[in-house]
Amino acid sequence: MQPVSRAALTGLTLGLSSTLAAPALAAAPATMDVTVTIPRLKVAEYHRPYVAIWVEKAGAPAKSVAVWYDYDMKNNEGTKWLRDVRQWWRVSGRSLRFPADGITGATRAPGVHKISFSRAQLGALAPGQYVLAIEAAREVGGRELLRIPFSWPARAGVGGRAAGKSELGAVSISFR
Repeated sequence: MQPVSRAALTGLTLGLSSTLAAPALAAAPATMDVTVTIPRLKVAEYHRPYVAIWVEKAGAPAKSVAVWYDYDMKNNEGTKWLRDVRQWWRVSGRSLRFPADGITGATRAPGVHKISFSRAQLGALAPGQYVLAIEAAREVGGRELLRIPFSWPARAGVGGRAAGKSELGAVSISFR
């Protein structure tokens, strides 16, 4: 009779601990939403910008989460200009093989673009202070880098904003 009591008590303890832990996990946001505005420029020769989005933490390697470029060009020629996204190239891009699974995407037209990153896509971020960096570079154009600081784990609804002046418009992050 006593072994049954131990098993029942162990099952109750495990069940209770997982029940108590579930609300804590559910309370932590599982998704980071990033809204990027690419402005419509009035120039004679317009090319869509190459855009890189990555997460930085002091003392840790940068983690690329999105790269928008001409990935479908013949002979993978679109990668030739990725190094023009200079800051990203130095901290993360040069070590990647392209097309990179899960982060490569096509260039985007002017307008507002919303992309979401799951906790799995962000990787195992340790608690702390981070920066979401977004850099855009355009052929026959300029380049621009924006940084938005955030804390991890984040609280739902909390986020940040930055405003570009040339190659990027408003950029924001929020968590849900």
